[in-house]
Formats: sequence, C-alpha cells, structure tokens
Amino acid sequence: MNRIDMTMRIKTERLIIKPYRIEDLSECFQLMQDKELFGYMDMDVMSLEEYKRLFTWLIESYETTFDDEFRYSFNITLKESGEHIGWCGIGALDYDIKQKEIYYLIGKKFWRKGFAKEATKALLDYGFNVIGLNEIVALCKKENIASRKVIENMGLEFKYIVEGVSKEFDFYNGELYFSLNKKEHLSTK
Repeated sequence: MNRIDMTMRIKTERLIIKPYRIEDLSECFQLMQDKELFGYMDMDVMSLEEYKRLFTWLIESYETTFDDEFRYSFNITLKESGEHIGWCGIGALDYDIKQKEIYYLIGKKFWRKGFAKEATKALLDYGFNVIGLNEIVALCKKENIASRKVIENMGLEFKYIVEGVSKEFDFYNGELYFSLNKKEHLSTK
C-alpha cells in the first residue's frame, strides 16, 4: 500500500516541500505564533504543548495510506537557506472526507513573493501524479482575496458557495468552493 515516503522532496525553483521531522518542531512552532496568520482559518495560536500534540499527529499521519482517509501536511522551506516559511497539505475535507482538499499557509514575512503559488502548484502535481487523486478541491473565505488568487492560479475553478454544512462544521458555510479534476489539470500542462 502506498503512503508518504519520508525521504520525499518536492523541489521547485525556490522551494523544497517535504514531510515534517521532529527536528522541525521549534522553527515551525515559532512561525505559528503570529495571530495574524489565522484570520481566515478555523484555528488559532497554540501553546507549545498543544502544538507538540498537533505536530506529533502531523508526523504520524504519514503512516496513513493513500487509500485511507489521509490528511498530509508538509514543511515548506527555502531551497537556498533551508528556512521554514510555511506549510501546505492535501487531504480529507473536514465536512466531506471523500473529497480531497489542498491547503497552505505562508509566514507573513514571505507574503507577496509567489511562494504559495509555487508550493501549491507543485503539491497539486503530487496529488494527481503520485497520490493518484482524480479531483482536488480548495476552499476560502470570500474576503480572502489573496488565497482566492492562489487557488485560481493553480487552475481550480469556482463552483459554488458552501451552504447547509452541519453545525459541527459551520466554519465552512459561506466559503467559496473550487475544484479541478486530473483531466483538466493535464490539459493545462
């Protein structure tokens, strides 16, 4: 059964996307202390203990096979310096685990440099060509213009506004829903 290879490296012009290692904890925790990063997310700044639990779960999630309901998050580092600048991931959409969502976060000091676009395009290829997905979706708040641009630059198309999601996942109601299937993705290559 296929799963994430811990030696996996997705290399782009300026970035390396790779599985987290326990040694990454401190640098990743520091980035996640900026409250401004969570303006459009259903999470907030965490204590070190909370983050350690999350980080352990992130690493353990690589054991989940591609055939299961996976959720993989990866460390984004600068190729030149190795500095951690954010994360991206792909996996089960919270309110509908059959759908696979692509997601990302880039540290504020790295905004407006095209890193989100560069990382997500590479991860999109990985999702279709290595994991073997047939469709990938992305969601964002209407007000999150920067994220919408990243999603559209990946080639995902707006389909509808999410409505009627159960109270447990109410955060998603009102979000813009985008999708792209493998055939559409390959036709843009």
